[in-house]
Amino acid sequence: VQLQASGGGLVQSGGSLRLSCTASGFTLRYYVIGWFRQAPGKEREGVSCMSSTDDSTYVVDSLKGRFTVSRDNAKNTVYLQMNSLKPEDTAVYYCATDYVPGMTCPPAGSYEVWGQGTQVTVSS
Repeated sequence: VQLQASGGGLVQSGGSLRLSCTASGFTLRYYVIGWFRQAPGKEREGVSCMSSTDDSTYVVDSLKGRFTVSRDNAKNTVYLQMNSLKPEDTAVYYCATDYVPGMTCPPAGSYEVWGQGTQVTVSS
């Protein structure tokens, strides 16, 4: 059971990136997938969550309107589309799952399986 995050890179302020979180060893659509980020010197923070029960998505209020989440079941992948990027979005982005089938978005401490992280750097 693994998650692989990819798609990070260096982008100018105002640009866009799409991060991918691909699962192996399990069918991603039956599990909640969360996105988190950690900037240098800061604590990890939640970014978004996609529910497995009703496909509803949640994005933290501060990122709504710029970040969206989607899923491609055929590719066993969840995406985090990030638009209008700002230097303060610079962080390592992680995807994770609580690996509990059929659940809605859980508390942050419930995530059990983590991807390796992908670096996003936004230049001013």
